[in-house]
Amino acid sequence: MEMKLELVMMPVSDADRSKEFYAEKLGFHVDNDQRMGEQRFIQLTPLGSACSIAFGVGFVDAKPGSSALLLVVEDIDAAYQELRGRGVEISEPKQMPWGAMHADFKDPDGNQWTLQKPSRRS
Repeated sequence: MEMKLELVMMPVSDADRSKEFYAEKLGFHVDNDQRMGEQRFIQLTPLGSACSIAFGVGFVDAKPGSSALLLVVEDIDAAYQELRGRGVEISEPKQMPWGAMHADFKDPDGNQWTLQKPSRRS
């Protein structure tokens, strides 16, 4: 059975602040920003990704800051420099024991993100 991950719901406390962070600081594409009465649904997609994130009002019961996600990049040094240049507080890339390179940052609510340049598979 084939399955594809399409959407990850993110718990955030302020939809506008989060939209600005993901769109302006990370460069995610805003796919949808829709209000439906008391609810609000915002969907964004990282450039080159088939999976999106979404947040808003009235969709997620999880505590803001409780998510941890990973973004894969080809050139971690360039991604690190670009994000630093956009004002993202990100750790310097470091080699992990299993071979991958990692750099970590958090969104305004504390949701944890890791940039990873995977080690080459043989």
